[in-house]
Amino acid sequence: MRKFDGDKLVIASHNAGKLREMAEMMAPFGVAVTSAADHDLEEPEETEDTFVGNARIKAHFAAKATGLPALSDDSGITVAALGGAPGVYTADWAETVNGRDFPMAMTKVWNLLKEKQAPAPRSAAFNCTLCLAWPDGHDEVFEGRVDGQVVWPMRGEEGFGFDPIFMPDGESVTFGEMDPARKKAMSHRSDAFRKLVAGCFG
Repeated sequence: MRKFDGDKLVIASHNAGKLREMAEMMAPFGVAVTSAADHDLEEPEETEDTFVGNARIKAHFAAKATGLPALSDDSGITVAALGGAPGVYTADWAETVNGRDFPMAMTKVWNLLKEKQAPAPRSAAFNCTLCLAWPDGHDEVFEGRVDGQVVWPMRGEEGFGFDPIFMPDGESVTFGEMDPARKKAMSHRSDAFRKLVAGCFG
């Protein structure tokens, strides 16, 4: 496994929530972090049907365009009773002509579960794949996951995305209600990031 020995890293994302989380996670390593937007990069088309495939597209695109190592994140919620949907299309479910509308997307998930008469607990998981790519084409991939269930109605103002309807196993509150520090410690992104640190920064 290749170790990261540079001092600059591009976060291959335009998602403000992801950027904030990932910049905080990189802070202890003395790495100067910039975003895809800082380099005026467009978002590449995500043509794969897996988290790994799309994470690789984003990381390699940014690494090639900037000449710097790039870290991408492809993540989403998978709902068992919906055959794993929305999965890699999690953000797409929220797209509107006026930007992303996650309350609409969460309502869509709930309505589909009602249509299917899915029994409780309505199992779901948040998945995160991190890809660290170098300009020479090498990459390392790390996957994280947290299991839980979909609950309704939406609860909490913390977090982002589908957090208000996801309650992790063993908890009585959603990610949307949870203290951000507590969520960060147990999240799918933190799970993947711990593996990244052990593999490439340890």
